[in-house]
Amino acid sequence: MFDKYRNKRRMARGMEIEDSIMTATQKEKAFIESPFEKKGLSVIWYVIILVLLVLAGRVFFLDYTKGNYYAEIARNNRIRAIAIKAPRGQVLDKYGQVLATNVPSLDAIIVPSDLPKNESLRNEMADQLAGILDMNSGSIRIELNSQDLNSIDPVLLKENISQNQALIVSERASDFPGVEIDKTAIRSYNNSQIFASVIGYDGKITQKELSSHPGYLMTDYIGKTGLEESYEDALRGTYGATEVEVDSLGHVRRVIGVTNPTPGSDLVLNIDAGLQEQLYNDMTAMLQKTGTKSAAAVAIDPRTGGVLAMVNVPSYDNNLFAKGISGADYKKLTSDPDLPLLNRCIAGQYPPGSTIKPAIATAALSEGVITSSTMIDGLGGVLRVGGWSFGDWTAHAPSNVKMAIAQSNDVFFYTVGGGYGPIKGLGMDRMKKWDNLFGLGEPTEIDVPGEADGSIPSPAWKQKSFNQSWYIGDSYHAAIGQGYVTVTPLQLANYTAAVANGGTLYSPRIVSQIKGSDGQTKTIAPQIIRSNFVDPSIAQIVRDGMRMTITTGTAQILKTMPIPVAGKTGTAQYGPNNEGENSWFISFAPFDKPVIAMAVLVPGGGEGNTAALPVTQATLKWYFNQDPAGVASAKGEPAGNDTSQLGQ
Repeated sequence: MFDKYRNKRRMARGMEIEDSIMTATQKEKAFIESPFEKKGLSVIWYVIILVLLVLAGRVFFLDYTKGNYYAEIARNNRIRAIAIKAPRGQVLDKYGQVLATNVPSLDAIIVPSDLPKNESLRNEMADQLAGILDMNSGSIRIELNSQDLNSIDPVLLKENISQNQALIVSERASDFPGVEIDKTAIRSYNNSQIFASVIGYDGKITQKELSSHPGYLMTDYIGKTGLEESYEDALRGTYGATEVEVDSLGHVRRVIGVTNPTPGSDLVLNIDAGLQEQLYNDMTAMLQKTGTKSAAAVAIDPRTGGVLAMVNVPSYDNNLFAKGISGADYKKLTSDPDLPLLNRCIAGQYPPGSTIKPAIATAALSEGVITSSTMIDGLGGVLRVGGWSFGDWTAHAPSNVKMAIAQSNDVFFYTVGGGYGPIKGLGMDRMKKWDNLFGLGEPTEIDVPGEADGSIPSPAWKQKSFNQSWYIGDSYHAAIGQGYVTVTPLQLANYTAAVANGGTLYSPRIVSQIKGSDGQTKTIAPQIIRSNFVDPSIAQIVRDGMRMTITTGTAQILKTMPIPVAGKTGTAQYGPNNEGENSWFISFAPFDKPVIAMAVLVPGGGEGNTAALPVTQATLKWYFNQDPAGVASAKGEPAGNDTSQLGQ
């Protein structure tokens, strides 16, 4: 019995031991496997926490750091400012006659961000637009596909389209997302060919111009030449804007607000439109009579330096450029051998011939080379030095300086310029000094771009330019405005004005006033380059000689003028064999109280009294017939000074 009980206990204990062994094995197994499970779970939690932290940081960055930035982008996708272009300022002559104004125009433009994102859709648009706008579909495809589709800056597709074309595009707006009609204005130039050289023209801005004018749009107009270019900042004005809400296709849903534009300022010129037109007509008639092809003239008020007229023939129609000139028209202008686009008045460089003699006379008197009573023999019309002969246009009797100016005595000026016999002569350096004092061979800084310098040579210049020495013959030629001497018609007119007023050289000004849209007016004051560089008594001697040119000299056809005129003829040879002759005439009037100084050039027109002088006669007769007592007094302009006060 006891054994039986003991065996049961042994069996039970064995079972406990077995259970214990089994439990131990399971625990050991769990102990072995548990670290891996716990480690994997931890990694997952760490990843989840890290991701949450990153997301939270990104939310914080987008919401607080870049929140305003993205809010503005979202706003711009909904709100858009449409520029309201400011009317360009007008251009008026000195009496208020409108020379340049604005007329309404329509442009087809592209807003890149509103274009279809699919290129094939853009190409379909291009093909349809080509027929409407009368354009090449390939060109339109290039425009549509080359844009930054994120940009809202408008780009010009075609300017100055017809009303009918604009209506079709507007009616089919849903077919042409991103293509809009822009209401703008283009320039309208009155008497365009007569004033083109003064006003110039404006046109659509180019990519190159846009880089230097960052405040402009690609659909803007900008001054290209003349006053339109030099006074661009004043003429342009300040754009306004209409703030509108648009949908995803760029269609306007409602207007939010409007900022009105500020119109550009008006330019009031010193130009007398009547005088400008008269000069143009007189020169055109002379060209028809002589068969020559070109002419130029500049008139200046010697009291202020204001430019009264600046005329080029042939000219061009600047309205062609304002409307967007065609390739054919542009090629016709640029290939014309008569160079209608050249502003001869400021950029043409010509030998001045005998018109330079008043400056040389002033130099000789001022430097003590001669006095007013010095008599120089005419040498039978030929001055000989060694084996060289320097001829005159005719044989002159012995002359003093007044007679030499009046009769245009070449031998006299050879002598005082380069020296001969007992007269030492000025020499080229002193002639250059006085030519430059009168503004010859130097830019006048007129208020239009494109001015040429001209050239007053020197021995050093010749050595540097040609590796040649300076000879006395070079001085002789320079003394009568030939050889290496060249000037512009503007320089010659300005120099004539300085002779007329006794020695005050102004920087010529075309614009006299800038009138802002706010009612404020800025007056352009006369700008003096130099003054008092001529003794008044010497200035009077030279002016007397120019008056004698009319009374007893080479321009006696002006003796019948209603007012006393002073002047100087000029004939300048040009060409390889001096076969051509430029016709010059410079003048000022009235003699005692000059209100106008003028230079007229007819290239190839022959002698000065053949072409340039008759033009001067017709123009001055018209000018003073407007008011025989003097144009200035009748129109309320400042009276001229007495000659005794000139240059003071």
